[in-house]
Amino acid sequence: MEGLVAVPRLVIGAPQGRVGKTTVTAALIAAFCARGLRVQPYKKGPDFIDPSWLGLVAGVPCRNLDGFLMDRATLRHSFLRHTAASDLAVVEGAMGLFDGVDLAGTGSTAELAKVLAAPVVLVVDTSRMTRSVAAVVLGCQRFDPDLKIAGVILNRVARPRHEAMLRAAIREYCGLPVLGAFPKDEDLVIPDRHLGLVPAGEREELLPVLDRLRRTAERCLDLEGLLGVARSAPPVEAPALLRGDAGRAQAGPPVAVGVLRDRAFSFYYPENLEALVAGGAQLVFVDALAHADLPPVDALYIGGGFPEVFAAELESGISLRQKIRRAVEEGLPVYAECGGLMYLCRHLYLDGRRYDMVGALPCDAVMERRPQGHGYTVVEVVGSNPFFPVGRVLRAHEFHHSRIVNVEAGRVSFALHVHRGWGADGRRDGLVYRNVLALYSHIHVLGVPEWAGAILSLARNAAQGAVKQHRA
Repeated sequence: MEGLVAVPRLVIGAPQGRVGKTTVTAALIAAFCARGLRVQPYKKGPDFIDPSWLGLVAGVPCRNLDGFLMDRATLRHSFLRHTAASDLAVVEGAMGLFDGVDLAGTGSTAELAKVLAAPVVLVVDTSRMTRSVAAVVLGCQRFDPDLKIAGVILNRVARPRHEAMLRAAIREYCGLPVLGAFPKDEDLVIPDRHLGLVPAGEREELLPVLDRLRRTAERCLDLEGLLGVARSAPPVEAPALLRGDAGRAQAGPPVAVGVLRDRAFSFYYPENLEALVAGGAQLVFVDALAHADLPPVDALYIGGGFPEVFAAELESGISLRQKIRRAVEEGLPVYAECGGLMYLCRHLYLDGRRYDMVGALPCDAVMERRPQGHGYTVVEVVGSNPFFPVGRVLRAHEFHHSRIVNVEAGRVSFALHVHRGWGADGRRDGLVYRNVLALYSHIHVLGVPEWAGAILSLARNAAQGAVKQHRA
């Protein structure tokens, strides 16, 4: 894979967040796929929920592209590697177009579009505005002359007269094509909750909205114009060495890695799971809401999700909780992120009620109404733990409404010092108990390539030193 490659692509951006980017992007992908095109979806930034919808619509996993978590070579490689078998790539931005981690806009959607040399289509929420839409669009055009804004999609348009005024203003002052106008329609909205949209697959009754989105896109979007924008992107240089493969652990003897994956635990980057498989793991998926047994595994990976939404169901899974707790006491390597951390606690306190959890960690989790940690994190490994060497600095992200209380300091330690973000208490993250590392920070294997190897190494040591954890 070397030389110049033609990759039709476009970035869906917006002047601000919560204007309907995911809805418009999902509708656009659905309409393209209905035409027989192979679309590879991407999401800018750290996110599990929006990608679940985009991947469902496209029929292939949505990949995350993040300029803070990944270096540019890795980011470009991931983009090219997964777009290779597609007819076009559609990247959904995050927040406002120019919003990044600092005043320079580092890690912003605009920066990503320039790294990919991709044209931007701007989605504008036109609620309660007419001529002012031109000022918003013109401001985005002139803010960064190096960014190519190729068109506009109007969202939440009230009526035909409203649409006509908006189109005229953009034509007169911005010189950009309006590539579609979505009506203001509650039936075209994917429901959300405290962490964003409801994940795809959690509630099957939400799936019909995707068909409505497709039909609306076919009626309201200029699909040929949008394809033309995607095909106008210049060829890109493809590296000889596929750097993203660095995220794959070196293959070794096969081991069984359990993964809790269900409606309560669904936050997994596909690259993380793929890296484990590439390194020799057989993934054993466990439904914490339905399974009573922990299968024979050499390690356990518990991702994030919404244990608070399914707290009663998790509490009712007494047998599985007991088996996981016993396995932890016997030394099973466990890596848990956010929701996984909460599940391993003794109790989860929610709306004045206490729910029993696994009880493997000597602490409790309390749900709060306001976010306790939200955004990128930078954590340094300062304490002994099974997974990362002391001194390693990890870039990650967090978004949680829970906090940890009643920590028995003599029985558990913290391995991570928080330089940026909140973690468990603003200073620390990464609870260590036996062979468990449970942290609020989510990592992406393309930013922390040794992560998969660490899990596999521990799993192989466990497999060689003892029989697999199994509780009949």
